[in-house]
Amino acid sequence: MRRFLPPSAILLLLTAAYVHTLHGQIRSVRQIAPGVFTRIGDRDARQPANTSWIEFRDFVVVIEANTPWGIRDIPPEIRKTTSKPIRYVFDTHYHWDHTQGNSVMADEGVTVVCSQDCARELAVKGKTEWDQMSKRIDYSLTPYHLQQPSVVFGDFMALDDGERRLELRRVGPAHTIGDAVAFLPKEGILFTGDLCVNWRSGNNVGDRDADHRHWVQVLNDLAGWDVKTVVPGHGELGTVATLRAQSAFLDDLWTQVAGGKKAGKSVEQLLKDVNLSRHGDFAADQQQNQSAIRAVFRKAPEPQ
Repeated sequence: MRRFLPPSAILLLLTAAYVHTLHGQIRSVRQIAPGVFTRIGDRDARQPANTSWIEFRDFVVVIEANTPWGIRDIPPEIRKTTSKPIRYVFDTHYHWDHTQGNSVMADEGVTVVCSQDCARELAVKGKTEWDQMSKRIDYSLTPYHLQQPSVVFGDFMALDDGERRLELRRVGPAHTIGDAVAFLPKEGILFTGDLCVNWRSGNNVGDRDADHRHWVQVLNDLAGWDVKTVVPGHGELGTVATLRAQSAFLDDLWTQVAGGKKAGKSVEQLLKDVNLSRHGDFAADQQQNQSAIRAVFRKAPEPQ
């Protein structure tokens, strides 16, 4: 005897299938312009950073080395878009989820590039992160190693083959000392690293060398460039409005916390008093907001 599902059950199955398909689309590769692609990160898979690639006449440049297990997924995706070899991978800053995949790339003959300040941070603070994370039992760094860049630049570097130009510019200290961005001026595409994020998980403002005031200024400066598309360090693609929204959040965070500290309030008081709700998704994660308040409190001037 055949048994037929009731209409309500069929509707539930169709909805689940749609959600599953939509989730796959969210995590799929996006083409931003001819020869320019990005793969949105997946926080649940411990590869939260967005990784992008740019096709030049004879080679490919990757933006962000991601985690080792994250970057391993990228070459197969690149091969779906071009047969050209990967020549460079650019680290926007030293944090683990943007650089620990360096060795995977280097072992394939890819040249790792970052700012000189980023390289210094990677050698010291990046090593500390690596050593600490090597002790975790939920995944293993054993097959990999901490890979330093083989090409570094001071303030500026350009890759230009006559058809396409990619500019790498150091803009830190901000999120970290060695922050640098990648910019395609012809296409108006800006890769910000973690200077800007566009998801509901907040931003890490706790690096011991973060310069929150300069970070705000850097974002405002970037918003003055001829930018059409922003590829943030984490989350969905954005626009100049995303840069300005991230700047406004950081500025308000600093103003409230530094002002409260100057008035003699304790950090525990400020955890209750600071209200960031007007910033929407940038302040959606309350735990991250509390971490941000504590970090800014440590950096804000002591009351006179």
